[in-house]
Amino acid sequence: MPAHTAQKTSLDVLAVPAFDDNYLWVIHDGRHAAVVDPGDAVPVLAALQAEGLTLAAILLTHHHADHVGGVVELARQAASDEFPIVPVYGPAREESRIKGMSIPLHGDDRIRIPALGLDLQVIDIPGHTLGHIAYYAADHGLLFCGDTLFAGGCGRVFEGTPQQMVASLGKLARLPAETQVYCAHEYTLSNLKFAAEVEPGNARLQERILNERARRERGEPTVPTTIGLERQTNPFLRATEKEILGSLQNAGRLTELDEVSSFAALREWKNTYR
Repeated sequence: MPAHTAQKTSLDVLAVPAFDDNYLWVIHDGRHAAVVDPGDAVPVLAALQAEGLTLAAILLTHHHADHVGGVVELARQAASDEFPIVPVYGPAREESRIKGMSIPLHGDDRIRIPALGLDLQVIDIPGHTLGHIAYYAADHGLLFCGDTLFAGGCGRVFEGTPQQMVASLGKLARLPAETQVYCAHEYTLSNLKFAAEVEPGNARLQERILNERARRERGEPTVPTTIGLERQTNPFLRATEKEILGSLQNAGRLTELDEVSSFAALREWKNTYR
């Protein structure tokens, strides 16, 4: 699948496919670039060269290898006279687990990448990992959320708790509806298959399934999505909707009707859903 320009604003976002289903995001203005979660340096270096871009920063959301495995090599090979040392931003709580990270960040920190004129707010979103963070560019309506919120789904709760994940997803769901969501994997069709299982009466969801299937048949990414679309169709942001609660109860997976219990039951079901 070729690299794909996902958004046209004063900044562009280039999707660089990697591994089986990862997207490595290159934010650029036609001259400078910041790269989000470079799990592999090779395709990112190729994209930078093809687009004539100078790397100004690397942004990391969490410590998993498919998000950070290319950091050291990328920073070394993409270094330039303008940026002889490429700054590498990442979650402070995972600093010891990420080689090459130079600027640790906490929730509510704000950073600026001067070469791009890009201001970013750091959002603390533990659950998938304990230190997971997201980057939100309010001026451009862009969110880079790693493996927490997916198109039609959410990440597995590996290190945190369901309570943490519900709170983290809630933070993201409260962003403006038009916010463009750049998650890190092409999981959309499988996520929506599960969503239709638990909320079959959601007409907007059925419409979305048709649209996303068509995009994949054309070889296009289904990402970015938007916060508004996720609120309407993502079961993990709709865990207390009546139909979803009914599906969980009918499947014998839910006894408590609170949001955390419903989310935990949904996530456990999705873990083994085929």
